[in-house]
Amino acid sequence: MSTDVTIETSVASIVLTDTAASKVAALLAQEDRDDLALRVAVQPGGCSGLRYQLYFDDRALDGDVTHEFGNVKVIVDKMSVPYLAGASIDFVDTIEKQGFTIDNPNAGGSCACGDSFH
Repeated sequence: MSTDVTIETSVASIVLTDTAASKVAALLAQEDRDDLALRVAVQPGGCSGLRYQLYFDDRALDGDVTHEFGNVKVIVDKMSVPYLAGASIDFVDTIEKQGFTIDNPNAGGSCACGDSFH
C-alpha cells in the first residue's frame, strides 16, 4: 500500500464548511482519535446511479487527495475527485433534518432521498 498523498488547494477542490468541520472535529474528539480523516467517496449505486459515502478512515491510498480544514482532514480517492470538484459539505441540525449534506455542482440530478445523484 502506497502513501503517495497530494494536498489539494485548487479552486475546484471540495469544501468543508466551518459548521461541518466543527461537527467532524467533535465526532473525532468523541472517538478520542487524532489519526482519522473524513473520507468522501462516490460509489455506483443508489436510485440515481451514484451515491456519496462519508466515513472516518485511517488509511492513505495511492492517488488520494487530501484537503485540510483547520485540524480536520478530508480525503477523496482519485476516482471520486472529478465527481466532487467544487462540492461543498455542510452539516445541518434543524427540527426537520440533521446530518451532513453535499451541494455538488457536478450532479445533474438527484433522488428524493438526497443520497444519490447522476
